[in-house]
Amino acid sequence: MDPIAMRTPTREGVLRAAGKVAAILPPTPLLPVEIGGTAAWAKAESLQPVGAFKIRGAWHRLTDLSDDERARGVVAVSSGNHAQGVAWAARRLGIAATIVMPNDAPHVKLAGTRALGAEVVLYDRPGGELRDEVAARLCAASRATLVHAFGDPWVIEGQGSAGIEIAAQMAALAGSSPTRIVAPCGGGGLAGGLALACPEAEIVTVEPEGWDDVARSLAAGEIVSVGPSPPPTACDALQTLATHPINFDILKSRVSAALAVSEAEVREAQRFAFARLRLVIEPGGAVALAAALCGKAPVDGRTAIVLSGGNTDAASFARAIAD
Repeated sequence: MDPIAMRTPTREGVLRAAGKVAAILPPTPLLPVEIGGTAAWAKAESLQPVGAFKIRGAWHRLTDLSDDERARGVVAVSSGNHAQGVAWAARRLGIAATIVMPNDAPHVKLAGTRALGAEVVLYDRPGGELRDEVAARLCAASRATLVHAFGDPWVIEGQGSAGIEIAAQMAALAGSSPTRIVAPCGGGGLAGGLALACPEAEIVTVEPEGWDDVARSLAAGEIVSVGPSPPPTACDALQTLATHPINFDILKSRVSAALAVSEAEVREAQRFAFARLRLVIEPGGAVALAAALCGKAPVDGRTAIVLSGGNTDAASFARAIAD
């Protein structure tokens, strides 16, 4: 039987993942930020070695592979952040990695993945090619392990290690654990992990407008997709067509608000992070901050806002902050 189908992500798994991550990486900073006259805290996952939180789930997943599984290699599907997380972990562990990436992925993400030693297989996202089918063919040919970007129990637990760090940092800096965590949401791997890590905190998910399948799913009480013609978005990291049951089962009981932000609000958040926090944040990594800045996500002195990634092409970022 599929090991993913046999396994449910747990808080104990999150704690184990946090221990493994802490053994190889320092905590990312939790930075104070004032929004509308109210204090909040920004978790700078953009400062990870691969520029995004995805390194956490990839490390937890790959370090739990058996020797036989390591020998057969891994396959992942990603627009770039999960790709680099898997490639980074695979190189450190001596595992062959093949990453299925869209041919319109940002150049910085394609180049970063290749530089980490992974083989990149491109697919035509605008043409409607099904990336999961490409990955399935690769896995069948080599008996490699699929490391899913969000619908994997180990990946969910690994992403939750960010929440363990947030809780410890906020206890030290704000005197108590977080009351609310506002997080970018694509398929729900990060949000699900944070919900497991911080069971007392409200979880607020934020997606780009038109790509808010998680929000629609939570409203409907069942998984729904973004539909046949979602709008263009700069948030390439959050272009998920539909969440998976393993994520939805966690989120449906833990998300207090599921929000969507506009492209203009995302650009304003990128400008804010650059001017106030001296951070380069990619569009998908800025959606949670965007929701807080425009007043859609409430903040208090114990609200944590996840800045989930900073992998953006220089020209694209320059245009965003110049608008």
